[in-house]
Amino acid sequence: MASFGWKRKIGEKVSKATSQQFEAEAADDKDLSDSDDANWVHATKRRKEVLLEDCVKRSKQLKDEGASLAENRRYQEAIHKWDEALQLTPEDATLYEMKSQVLMSLHEMFPAVHAAEMAVQRNPRSWDAWQTLGRAQLGLGEIALAIRSFQVSLHIFPMNPEVWKEDLSWARKLHEQQKATKTEALQALPKGKELGQEPIPDYDFESDEIVAVCAAIAEKEKALSAAKTVVIVSASGTVETVTEENCPTTPDETLFIRAR
Repeated sequence: MASFGWKRKIGEKVSKATSQQFEAEAADDKDLSDSDDANWVHATKRRKEVLLEDCVKRSKQLKDEGASLAENRRYQEAIHKWDEALQLTPEDATLYEMKSQVLMSLHEMFPAVHAAEMAVQRNPRSWDAWQTLGRAQLGLGEIALAIRSFQVSLHIFPMNPEVWKEDLSWARKLHEQQKATKTEALQALPKGKELGQEPIPDYDFESDEIVAVCAAIAEKEKALSAAKTVVIVSASGTVETVTEENCPTTPDETLFIRAR
């Protein structure tokens, strides 16, 4: 009968030199894998940067095309170009500001205010965005808001003569006229009340007083209807007034006319 001994461990016959070579190759493969991962991350980052650069470049091209169209009063086409540019660069405050100007030229004040507000949100330190917002608010009749927007624009750029001499000055003049008009209206209001007809009081037709008055009127009408009179004119021309209760049912030959 054959005898069995302990099995030798796997790799016991592998030489030390072969083992070292295997470990070195494994390390090289790991370094190569790490290098591939780094290259992939770098390539992805670079691809994203190129895409952003293309978007910015295309957006600028559309912005310039829209500006050229706006100068030629082709406002709707200009808005279309700027909307396309906003799809590429939605944080560009200048696009919103230019769009607001064109919308004001089209007398579309509500969209103009909205576009100017978007421009201010994206770049709160843009003095021209605040100026455009003030002009749009002035077009809506929001004079107090327009004055505030012009003041913010001047706070950012104090040396701007256009905002100081034209926009803010005109807004303040309109504000003074508005206050004067309100004052005249308030002063004329009492005179109008004196000359006008007195207002009809608002009676409560279900109150006890009104019900009592109506009942009294009804009783009076009932009494009058019960005592109706008859005018009798005889043939001789005599006129006599009697109640219907005392009136004879059968007139005699002397009766000529009977009238109520």
